[in-house]
Amino acid sequence: MEITITFCIALLVAFVGVIPPGLLNMTAAKVSIKEGHTRGLVFSAGVCVIVVLQTLIALVFARYLSNHPDVVDIMQRVAFVLFVLLTVYFLVVAKKTDKPNVETNVKSKKSRFFQGILLSALNVFPIPYQAYMAITFVSFTWIKLDPVGISAYVAGAATGTFVMLYIYVFFFEKINSKRIKSQKGMNLTIGMITGVISIITLVNIIKEM
Repeated sequence: MEITITFCIALLVAFVGVIPPGLLNMTAAKVSIKEGHTRGLVFSAGVCVIVVLQTLIALVFARYLSNHPDVVDIMQRVAFVLFVLLTVYFLVVAKKTDKPNVETNVKSKKSRFFQGILLSALNVFPIPYQAYMAITFVSFTWIKLDPVGISAYVAGAATGTFVMLYIYVFFFEKINSKRIKSQKGMNLTIGMITGVISIITLVNIIKEM
């Protein structure tokens, strides 16, 4: 049961993390539109290979931090500042920006797979994001960072990332054609989510003072 809960939590955390339109999901969508769904999924598979490594690094870091409460206190304060900045960005700045325009020229499936690996490796945000979320769930005793728990979490994170990319690959064109508030509405939603996380983090900091 604990494995299932850990897997589902990681899946949800990763799924939410890939929702905002960005380089990876927009590239997956454009590859799918221009070259077919298969190549979009191959690109997504390459992304998930790096997600597995990044999540593993994040969990090892989180396990270390969970054994050093003094470091966790510092990290909570840093995380609070980062989430506040993200909230401001998504609510104020990002509402004025256009959708990212990612042009892709590579054609082969193999090159798409390695392109997914490369672009995902350049995106290091999942490491601190997953580390912080893991520490939070460990503090709630919802997950354990033992070898089994780490394996379940990594599998869930990879699955959640792939599911969100799958949605972009197969449904982006339909969603885009209907003009469902596109990036502005999405930025507002993500800004609200990061705002809630900021408040939760602030409450935890105050409780520990």
